[in-house]
Amino acid sequence: MTTEIKVPVLPESVADATVATWHVQVGDKFSRDQVLVDIETDKVVLEVPATADGVLTDISQIEGATVLGEQVIGTFSEGGKEAPVVPAEETSVTVGSDAKIIDILVPVLPESVADATVASWHVAEGDTVTADQNLVDIETDKVVLEVVAQDNGVIGKILHVEGDTVLGHQKIGELSAGATATSAPAASKYEAVSADELASPSVRRLMTEKGLSASEVTGTGKGGRISKEDVEAALLAKSTPAAPAKSAAPAPVVQDLGERSQKRVPMTRLRKTIATRLLEAKNSTAMLTTFNEVNMKPIMDLRKQYKDVFEKTHDTRLGFMSFYVKAVTEALKRYPAVNASIDGDDIVYHNFFDISIAVSTPRGLVTPVLRDADQLSMAGIENGIRDLAIKGRDGKLAMADMQGGNFTITNGGVFGSLLSTPILNLPQAGILGMHKIQERPMAVDGNVEILPMMYLALSYDHRLIDGKESVGFLVTIKELLEDPTRLLLDV
Repeated sequence: MTTEIKVPVLPESVADATVATWHVQVGDKFSRDQVLVDIETDKVVLEVPATADGVLTDISQIEGATVLGEQVIGTFSEGGKEAPVVPAEETSVTVGSDAKIIDILVPVLPESVADATVASWHVAEGDTVTADQNLVDIETDKVVLEVVAQDNGVIGKILHVEGDTVLGHQKIGELSAGATATSAPAASKYEAVSADELASPSVRRLMTEKGLSASEVTGTGKGGRISKEDVEAALLAKSTPAAPAKSAAPAPVVQDLGERSQKRVPMTRLRKTIATRLLEAKNSTAMLTTFNEVNMKPIMDLRKQYKDVFEKTHDTRLGFMSFYVKAVTEALKRYPAVNASIDGDDIVYHNFFDISIAVSTPRGLVTPVLRDADQLSMAGIENGIRDLAIKGRDGKLAMADMQGGNFTITNGGVFGSLLSTPILNLPQAGILGMHKIQERPMAVDGNVEILPMMYLALSYDHRLIDGKESVGFLVTIKELLEDPTRLLLDV
């Protein structure tokens, strides 16, 4: 039976998307819920999982292609068979006399970070590794640092397990450089695959609901991938009494409430930092929000007219965020107080325009910075935001990407939010919330027209920005978006 692979339904404010990455090729066999392809929109990356076991038979839209919601981008044959795989010969680890012990150290932490947490070991003691392979992730307040192998070899002792608090340049393990493998299973191309890559989002969600960690579930799919059936089998095995096994990291506390259950897990460093900063913003600023609405038809018409030639010329899609950033940058030039911040009893006015872009990542909401937005073209803005979103999704954001920023833009519309009151991103004095584009009846020159409208919400620090400036700033953005020609004429 042939099944179509379709683009997911896109948020209403997103017109089209791009095929980002195919994780399988024609002829590859996969299991149900395995991620087949990533679809990239203006701000989020959507995963398309397999609806059944099968073999990929066709890819009609390659990576980089522009696609629409529910468009067919490939097909697969359910229950298809692939060529049998000849099992690799088993080997075991032998450390030669010339092997050298290399310490696995925590990277040097940024100056503002006191300590860190061992987030995830991607290898275990006795595993064979290659030079530059990622061994362990170290989580700080905002970024995840990767520690890679300095040479080929075998993992020796792991001194600090997941969840341990560590300091910069602290030893957390050992690598036997030059050691060879001679009795453990031979390495495959899947040996460095993380737990997140072995399970689709729906399977990971099921594991979280059932209180299972990746180490408790044995994947039976290709390359050890975990399916829903594997989770159910692990639950059945877990309900059978067995001798307690020694765990490298403390398991989440699960309270048995009969048919209902709950679990207690510690907050990640990022989540604790988000909580602290949000409370600080609420408690230490005179935050106020003002609203307006904007007719998005002119931009939507302009985008529809030029998106194809724009993509052909600049090799990037024309999204809405570039218009938002351009409008915000121009408004900041006209209202310097919104581009300022309070430092003690002083007001610091910035003569540059670094815009923080709120990005949703698997670890939580982060706000990487788009530097010198006033000097970027529309294509430069689109490429910059796309790079930040991809780095955020992959956990590759560096501390330099997160520091600074004079003003924040957050677009909850991609998730369907119609109206919200965003919270300030300290020490900034303003944040603009964009929302869902929704058709509504509007009065135009005495007539009722159906127009694509979007609410704007500007939260600002009233200690620094007066009502006249905040409303003028928001009205300027409204005027620039409703008449994009103003952005070119600087009027």
